[in-house]
Amino acid sequence: MQRYDLRHLHDNFYDRMGELLDTGLKTGEVGIFLFEVGDFSHVQKSADFVRDLNHDLMNSLKFNEVDWTIVVKKVSDKERAQRKVDAEKAAKLAEEKRIEAEKIAAEKAEAKAKADAEKAEADAKAKEEAEKAEAEAKAKEEAEKAAADAKAKEEAEKAAAEVKAKEEAEKAAAEAKAKEETAKVEEKEAPKKAPAKKAPAKKTPAKKAPSKKTTASKASNKKDK
Repeated sequence: MQRYDLRHLHDNFYDRMGELLDTGLKTGEVGIFLFEVGDFSHVQKSADFVRDLNHDLMNSLKFNEVDWTIVVKKVSDKERAQRKVDAEKAAKLAEEKRIEAEKIAAEKAEAKAKADAEKAEADAKAKEEAEKAEAEAKAKEEAEKAAADAKAKEEAEKAAAEVKAKEEAEKAAAEAKAKEETAKVEEKEAPKKAPAKKAPAKKTPAKKAPSKKTTASKASNKKDK
């Protein structure tokens, strides 16, 4: 086991820690590395650094208020190479899975978008058809109401005309009947009121006395004889 104090390097201890892992430790040996914590970002960075080199990170813990310690076990080059291959395969598989997941997610999103669009279109069409049906029903109702109103008006006017015609006919009939009855009454009362017509008296023509001239003429005639 080896112990290395890298605190004097402050934030720039990574290259030295890598060099010590390669040359300072034997395969299977454990090294303890002490460094400044700083803004605490080096805690995770140091762990990632060891894993990227394919060594074993045994421990990572706080040393004091300002320093940190990591314990690393050196792995053989062959094991490291194999881990690298495995890591690359894992990374490739993870990338393929990520791409496949993104593809599936994109297909799902596209399918959902298409379904939503189709639903929205269907809803819009259904709404349009409902509004059209409602408008047609309203128009039909208004037309039927207008037709009913027109028919009712026509029937009312016809009934009024028939009533008027009946009244006029009854009035005319009453007037004709009254006239007829008046004529009958007048006809019955006519002989009583009219004076009896007398036959005209025969006038005897009055005998006129012969005129003196005629008498003298007759006397003259007698003398001649």
